[in-house]
Amino acid sequence: MRTWPALEIQQADDDELIQAFLIDFNLAAIERSRFFFHSGDDRDRAAAALSGHFPHLDVQSIEVPDEDWAARSQASLRAITVGSLTVAPPWDVEGRLTPAPTAYVGTGFSQPSTIVIQPSMGFGTGHHATTRLCLAALQEIDVRGRSVIDVGTGSGVLAIAARRLGARGVLAIDDDPDAIAAAEANVALNHESRIALDIGDFRFAKIGQFDLVTANLTGTLLIASAERLASLAIPDGRLILSGFMVHEERDVVRAFEGSTVEWRGQEDEWVCFRLTA
Repeated sequence: MRTWPALEIQQADDDELIQAFLIDFNLAAIERSRFFFHSGDDRDRAAAALSGHFPHLDVQSIEVPDEDWAARSQASLRAITVGSLTVAPPWDVEGRLTPAPTAYVGTGFSQPSTIVIQPSMGFGTGHHATTRLCLAALQEIDVRGRSVIDVGTGSGVLAIAARRLGARGVLAIDDDPDAIAAAEANVALNHESRIALDIGDFRFAKIGQFDLVTANLTGTLLIASAERLASLAIPDGRLILSGFMVHEERDVVRAFEGSTVEWRGQEDEWVCFRLTA
């Protein structure tokens, strides 16, 4: 039976901060006090880094049998609504749509629409603050007829949302084949078209320029790849950036100093920017 390398962390004072810290180590999923990784090497590097930055934590490296734990842990997920968009797992599409904790009212589009996302090993179901913030940022502008690239697409939820909001075409790119497989399944589940899926590293791929760039990554990767991300937008194009926290905000602004912040959203300690290139 397959096992997943994981860290079990007890008595964490700031779960959000630890989660943000671990994302940089190829974090696959989270189940209560357990943090799962795609490889043992990722897990071991994360454990060593945690010991250096959070010496007070009780951290144990474990191997967890698969046994459909991900499916069981996600069975309680319900639909969330951000503006005119509802993101729902397949079992909560009909009649039980639960509003998101924070209500956003978008100006770019007003027709209610439901996006069905099959939860998988990764983020992007809409239940993470950064995904909700990106969905809000998308609805504050008119993307109809625009070209969009979704960098680090994960489940494909932002790519599908862009199409629902009227984008003429979307490129969804991720360097994780499992993420692209999940995104492909969700695109089919939503009967969407004009979404191209690409397995690759956006930092080196030859992919042209777009009216809008969405990048829900990590603060570290946004800062390191700022020049490349900005180059993916046409002159006067826009970028929607999230995945970073308040304490990283100043460094993200500095990295994108050639762009103008035209919108800022925040939920808990997570931040999202919309920039004009």
